[in-house]
Amino acid sequence: MSLKAKMIIEKDFTIGEVDKRVFGSFVEHLGRAVYGGIYEPGHPSADEQGFRGDVLELVKGIDVPIVRYPGGNFVSGYNWEDGVGPAELRPKRLELAWRTIEPNLFGLNEFVDWCRKANTAPMMAINLGTRGPNEARQLVEYANHPSGTQLSDLRISHGYKQPHQIKTWCLGNEMDGPWQIGAKTAAEYGRIAAESAKVMKWVDPSIELVACGSSNLTMATFPEWERTVLDLCYNEVDYISLHQYYGNRDKDTSNFLAQSMGMDSFINTVISTCDYVQATKRSKKRMNLSFDEWNVWYHSNEADSRIEPWSVAPPQLEDVYNHEDALLVGSMLISMLKRADRVKMACLAQLVNVIAPIMTANGGGAWKQTIYYPYMHASVFGRGTVLVPLIQSPKYDAKDYTDVPYLDAVAVHNAEAGEVTVFAVNRHLSEALPLEIDLRSFGTFRILEHIVMESDDLKAANTLDSPNRVSPHSQGSAIVEGSTVQAALGKASWNVIRIKL
Repeated sequence: MSLKAKMIIEKDFTIGEVDKRVFGSFVEHLGRAVYGGIYEPGHPSADEQGFRGDVLELVKGIDVPIVRYPGGNFVSGYNWEDGVGPAELRPKRLELAWRTIEPNLFGLNEFVDWCRKANTAPMMAINLGTRGPNEARQLVEYANHPSGTQLSDLRISHGYKQPHQIKTWCLGNEMDGPWQIGAKTAAEYGRIAAESAKVMKWVDPSIELVACGSSNLTMATFPEWERTVLDLCYNEVDYISLHQYYGNRDKDTSNFLAQSMGMDSFINTVISTCDYVQATKRSKKRMNLSFDEWNVWYHSNEADSRIEPWSVAPPQLEDVYNHEDALLVGSMLISMLKRADRVKMACLAQLVNVIAPIMTANGGGAWKQTIYYPYMHASVFGRGTVLVPLIQSPKYDAKDYTDVPYLDAVAVHNAEAGEVTVFAVNRHLSEALPLEIDLRSFGTFRILEHIVMESDDLKAANTLDSPNRVSPHSQGSAIVEGSTVQAALGKASWNVIRIKL
């Protein structure tokens, strides 16, 4: 088969509206995500609260709409009260999830302040490992109740007269995982999630709640976990979570780049399970998905095994991302956009230093990792309505996947801006892929730009000393021919084709 791909998009054939929260991220008290990441008093760029200005600017560049906090595995042993009030009175704690010392210099109120400066919204996780419904409703009262109670007045005494109005809450983290503090069976978790959700919404009926789904698609209890959990808390929650990470430990890039097909299957299986529970309950309520941990994660595993325990903010999970990682991140974004009708929130895990698009040197500079770029492009240009992508593409077989299309693509129509943006990955490692995009239903149009991210070295990465080794350019080949766009997608490339209607 000759290497040529075609994509047809019709403006009336839609999947769903993009919820901007699908471009969210995640900051956990883990490694240097907080201390030395978003918060470093004394840094040359730090403001009066100790927030790094250089990091804030890079975060704003992605236009991150929501950030999950404070964990992650960390939250299952965390007492939120340790992180509020005068910093000098806060306790230092053994942090069992990651075997470090937590100084609690940064907590809920600082995080909300940081979110405001970063133009983002907080997504708070509650501890359902060592705690339960009582502590959950107390945290909502402290954060969101206006005044006149012990906890809301305590917040006011801490300098926050106005309630934080945190609208999105996660009911624990990865509670199916034996690595989790206070891990539970599906029945145990479903009951405590339902009871926590109930009292949290009694305190503040305006909040939205995310129940824990499976920690990854290879869990032995998947998808029975989702079925049992939702059977017990369907009426009380608004979303169920998905978590998934990928790696290329076998140095098999063709198979690595196909792994987003596993993500497609994961999403579809969870949707099917949600719809099954809805049917059994005769419910009119549709359960949506929050893919609140996703990324490539494997580079740092060996280095992490050598870190001495019980230090403060050691360099944990500091994956150095290369070009092929950025390609898979692009495909993972495409996977979520293709189910924009049901995937309404997602969090790239994580935001700074810890398996992150942004890296910092303590006391020094900050730079963009390769994965920063597809994440930024999707967030900035991917707002609007996702169109059904009718794709014809040559395919290949990989170790774990068959019939893998060389072209992975999706299109988003922003009617307000009068634009269509096509996001596309060419998975072919040695040849360019000619692409025809049929836009006959859109009338006349022109190319705004064709952004390309490519490299002859799949393992090329950005560092403090070479921060722009892998970065996008706008010299792509896309042109208009009649009612089509013709483009050549370079080998192993990420492409953003912006079309003005």
